[in-house]
Amino acid sequence: MRLTVPRIVPALALVLVGTTFTAPAQAAEKELSPGLLTAMSSAFGLTEAQARLRLEKEQRASLIAPRAETEAGTSYAGSWFDETKNRLVVAVTDKAAARKVEATGAETVVVSRSSGSMVAQKNKLDAMSAAGSVPAAVASWQPDARTGTVVISVEAGKQTAEVASFLDKARQLGSITVKTDGVQQPQTYAAGTVGGDPYYTGNVRCSIGFSVHGGYVTAGHCGGGGAAVYGWDRSFQGNFAGSSFPGNDYAWVRIGGGWWTVPVVLGWGRVPDALVRGSWEAPVGTSVCRSGSTTQWHCGVIQGRNETVNYAQGAVYQMVGTSVCAQGGDSGGSFITGDQAQGVTSGGYGNCTSGGRTWFQPINEILNVYGLRLHTA
Repeated sequence: MRLTVPRIVPALALVLVGTTFTAPAQAAEKELSPGLLTAMSSAFGLTEAQARLRLEKEQRASLIAPRAETEAGTSYAGSWFDETKNRLVVAVTDKAAARKVEATGAETVVVSRSSGSMVAQKNKLDAMSAAGSVPAAVASWQPDARTGTVVISVEAGKQTAEVASFLDKARQLGSITVKTDGVQQPQTYAAGTVGGDPYYTGNVRCSIGFSVHGGYVTAGHCGGGGAAVYGWDRSFQGNFAGSSFPGNDYAWVRIGGGWWTVPVVLGWGRVPDALVRGSWEAPVGTSVCRSGSTTQWHCGVIQGRNETVNYAQGAVYQMVGTSVCAQGGDSGGSFITGDQAQGVTSGGYGNCTSGGRTWFQPINEILNVYGLRLHTA
């Protein structure tokens, strides 16, 4: 990053805020960030008109989703964005609830298992993890509305007796789907010091997530509370004011030393820098892009929410899984859908040559935990 401080700080400052955020309907009224349609077209093989339509429908789905969940009540079984239909699909367990949900503008499908049932099963697996009884070859687990099961991802070729025993116990708690195709052991994406990267703490390099008023948010595994942080030019940038890992993977840095925040996510010259206008939660199936200091800008889709990721250092809960690639040093970087902040990069497996999977820590949880306010355009 051979840029001046004013140019770099925006790149370092992807931001999500605590309790206040821009609603999708408000964001939709504003102009899209320059180059966003071109980037979407390239990432998903769409025309610019198709990309614009998808963004509009994704924004609408994100606005409808919380209302649809409320209308579904206890029969709610999850939701996702169907990219072939460009609309939100909500799973429910009874037809009466389906009619109420459809009145919000969502499509429905009637299933046999509620979200509460799947989450209860996942929480029991989380408790097994906390007790140290989950094999390292088990990468993650999540409730999945589309299958009505808890999906458990296991490293390919590591179906040991220990893994088989864990899966048997999981089946006793409820229906599961075992995924092995392409699964690898997840790792956090911190890295050793490399010249010219966004920020350093000790001998670790990570990436800034989103600017908040007074600093920025990033990954918790990048540094502990009180640790000093240095910017891309090695000048003092601030200190970790809060950090949590494992269990969670979030932190925030209170800046100083003449640095300031801006509501921008760096496009690295691949796309124009993206403006941040809010932090609404995008449904499963929605497009999402990531910016990080090692592999720069990459896009994919949100594949699952409320996932538990089984890192070697300990499990991290309520993560969001994506098809976006990442590599060491990308930790803490921004995940953004359109102009709405989604979260900060935690870890994953694979790389940006052969592909892989990456999880992020949702932004609004970070904002609420620390009482932060996202810096928005």
